[in-house]
Amino acid sequence: MTNNKNKTVFPSLAGRHALVSGGASGIGEALVRALAQQGCLVSFFDIDQAAGDSLAKELNDQGLKAHFHMVDLTEIDTLQKVITERIADWGAIRILVNNAANDHRHTLQDMTSDAFDKCMSVNLKHHFFAAQAVAPAMAEAGGGSIINMSSNSWMLGLAGYPGYVTAKAGISGLTKGLARELGGQKIRVNTVLPGWVMTEKQKRLWLTPEAEEELMTQQALKEKIKPEDVADLVLFLGADDSRMISGQSLVVDGGRL
Repeated sequence: MTNNKNKTVFPSLAGRHALVSGGASGIGEALVRALAQQGCLVSFFDIDQAAGDSLAKELNDQGLKAHFHMVDLTEIDTLQKVITERIADWGAIRILVNNAANDHRHTLQDMTSDAFDKCMSVNLKHHFFAAQAVAPAMAEAGGGSIINMSSNSWMLGLAGYPGYVTAKAGISGLTKGLARELGGQKIRVNTVLPGWVMTEKQKRLWLTPEAEEELMTQQALKEKIKPEDVADLVLFLGADDSRMISGQSLVVDGGRL
């Protein structure tokens, strides 16, 4: 069925505890909003305290359930500690969306060993350890869904950020491994690979008339992708409607690939 905004309602999401990393802005903000509007109890993490507090207040003022905690996701011990606290407060996390990332531009020659390690920490490592932290309670509660946010950049072989592309390719491999590892516990693991999504950051830093014209020649669908377009797929993957989908990589890029 659909709501008044012609968006699909997923009854199985209501009342479930969802966790979104990098949820204070961009695609993450759209994910937090969409899950809360479906009736989820949404915990979300971000390094941006002001934006996270503002979003949580707005949603709670609307009668929805959202809890923000400032977390530096590169600090794995802290990440897992806060996840444990959120489980103690709202119960098992049944939907984990590993979203946080940073597509900082760099070249092969610019990259140092320390910078590479930081790139992996920001874009890949926390996916693994968030899954590790939520899986036991998720399994005990009867299963759930882990959704790893990647990017079509590695499938396109884009230049300009080779470390980022490496991490995003690794996410798809992680998904395959975890799907096998956790499937017996009724935990589904999938990857969502967005194309060029027009967040405020992307529009501010990278979108030019020339870049938009080139993008429209490459996409089969001649419209810019919005964060909400990605959120729609994540809702489906979080809900029981996708109960037999696992280990898959699903692309939202307007037919660019």
